[in-house]
Amino acid sequence: MAKSRGAPKTGGRRKGTPNKNTALIKGMIVEALDKSGGVDYLVGVAKNNPAAFCTLIGKVLPLNHTSEDATLSPPTEIRIVGVSAANALAE
Repeated sequence: MAKSRGAPKTGGRRKGTPNKNTALIKGMIVEALDKSGGVDYLVGVAKNNPAAFCTLIGKVLPLNHTSEDATLSPPTEIRIVGVSAANALAE
């Protein structure tokens, strides 16, 4: 029997609760990145396979680029600048 329109939600997951499999897979990805060299590995990917690295960047950057007062426009250019891990940690 279907619930009537406008009836309050009952049962199921609460809004915003992450899927257990998604959390598990993300944890495995982070562990694999750590074991493969972390930042140094990602720098190598950026140099040797920039298309794959740019795809990764596109997956982790936010989709909406506006400020609270809506005055900030979306970026028109994204520059990737290589930085050695030693210099990045020193800053």
